[in-house]
Amino acid sequence: MDAVSSRPGTWRGAVVGAAEDLSPGAFAFVMATGIVSTALAERGASASSAVLLWIAAAGYVVLWVGYLWRTVFRWQRVCTDLAGPRGFAFLTLVAASDVLAGRLALDGHYGAATALTVIGGAGWLVLGYGVPLLLICSPRILSLRQVNGTWFIWVVGTQSVAVATAALAPHTGGRALGILASACGAVGLLQYLLVAALALARLLLEPVEPKELAPPYRVFMGAAAISVLAGARPFRLPPTNALLPGALVLGVSAVVWSFCTWLIPLLLALGVWRHVLHRVPLRYETSL
Repeated sequence: MDAVSSRPGTWRGAVVGAAEDLSPGAFAFVMATGIVSTALAERGASASSAVLLWIAAAGYVVLWVGYLWRTVFRWQRVCTDLAGPRGFAFLTLVAASDVLAGRLALDGHYGAATALTVIGGAGWLVLGYGVPLLLICSPRILSLRQVNGTWFIWVVGTQSVAVATAALAPHTGGRALGILASACGAVGLLQYLLVAALALARLLLEPVEPKELAPPYRVFMGAAAISVLAGARPFRLPPTNALLPGALVLGVSAVVWSFCTWLIPLLLALGVWRHVLHRVPLRYETSL
């Protein structure tokens, strides 16, 4: 009797514990799964793409429930995360919404895609401005050592808005979404340059322990890659719907593509340095 009655409490405690410790970047799971689903759909692998889409959608709903519970019942912890060096990781919520929107738009589900784009856009406005404002206005002093790879999610969130709005633009009959996609792509590129400068300064000017070189630093490349995608998507739109000249966007995209391709061997070498030479265990974590 005691064992049976204790199970609900144990299960409930495990769920509450998981929600309490939910990573600010947990939506990266949805974001990554949706990206792979989109790539498979564009290559014609519809069955496997649909399976991943359902997994991503289920994860999206579950994580929203967890985030809302944590916001209501653990508000102080959420505020601490928002105003700390992990604050930019919350923008995975924005990217996850927009990635799902772009994937659903491929299947013609424009209503659902529009709703997710609105959620992503609203999250981008709140978090994209709110997190840097909290960092700037917070009484605590951040050091260069606290800059980390999750700061690139600021860029990913902005570029995901560009990708989602570009996917919906051909079906709205107006120019607004096409211009917004181009503008977000340009803003995201400048954000990338700013964050890349900070990240490089942190890696080159401060001592780096192997355990500190966590998986989020791989977003150094991922943020550049989605910037290329954000530059390429507007090419599917009429020239009148773009904010910037096509030749300029193409040239900048080629430069960014070359740079993020160049980063692959560097990131692999840093992985070898971390896991092989310094024997940091390779375990699953959300940031992967």
